[in-house]
Amino acid sequence: MEFSSIIFAFSLTLFAGLSTGIGSALSLLTKRTSTKFLSIALGFSAGVMIYVSFVEILVKAKDALTSALGVKVGSWAVVGGFFFGILIIAIIDKLIPSTENPHEIHTVEEMDGNSEAHKSSLMRMGLFTALAIGIHNFPEGLATFTAALSDPNLGIPIAIAIAIHNIPEGIAVAVPIFYATGSRKQAFKLSFLSGLSEPIGALIGYLLLFKFFNDTMFGFIFASVAGIMVYISLDELLPSAREYGEHHLSIYGLIAGMAVMAISLLLFI
Repeated sequence: MEFSSIIFAFSLTLFAGLSTGIGSALSLLTKRTSTKFLSIALGFSAGVMIYVSFVEILVKAKDALTSALGVKVGSWAVVGGFFFGILIIAIIDKLIPSTENPHEIHTVEEMDGNSEAHKSSLMRMGLFTALAIGIHNFPEGLATFTAALSDPNLGIPIAIAIAIHNIPEGIAVAVPIFYATGSRKQAFKLSFLSGLSEPIGALIGYLLLFKFFNDTMFGFIFASVAGIMVYISLDELLPSAREYGEHHLSIYGLIAGMAVMAISLLLFI
């Protein structure tokens, strides 16, 4: 595998992970949260990930696995890989307490409070959310990296979708820490650093698995990536999009994301 391909895939993963800083900047530089924008953006991200998972990633996984294992065994392996990805991300979500879950909705307006107890509670919320995001982003980093390594044209839209999905995570870290400490710099730094787990996850995953990279391993990982992205979309992005804005806005974003992903795939045929 070419070194330039690895660097490109890692760069995309780094971009996706550090977009938590965008959410942090938005929350610290504005007095109100643009909930309609976030609703459409999260719906858009979900649309991209759902469409590309079923139309492109699972197809590539099936091609690789049926070529290596035969049609019957390969098809079963694709299904197994898909639900294995869902199981992994579901377990990670289950292990994160709901009060520190990075996908709980937070806005600038809700965090204002002056008591020391309130500030201590906010600081704890922010730090645990940063830790939760760090754990949660490991498989997302591997998903982005694997997609980009396999096909750069596929990796770019996935990285953008993951980046959009990371923006509210940046808000979830930065807002409580800012109101607890009064320091924009501290809030931005911790929010920004929480996104580093995504490229670290990609790097660790690659170092552990690259010796075993063949059609079977690649196909199974790709099927798992599809499962991870579908779960993220259905369990986190769409519910968050509905919470942030009107129901129809999240659906409009979802359809727009699917349409953009479909057109981008057609352009590279």
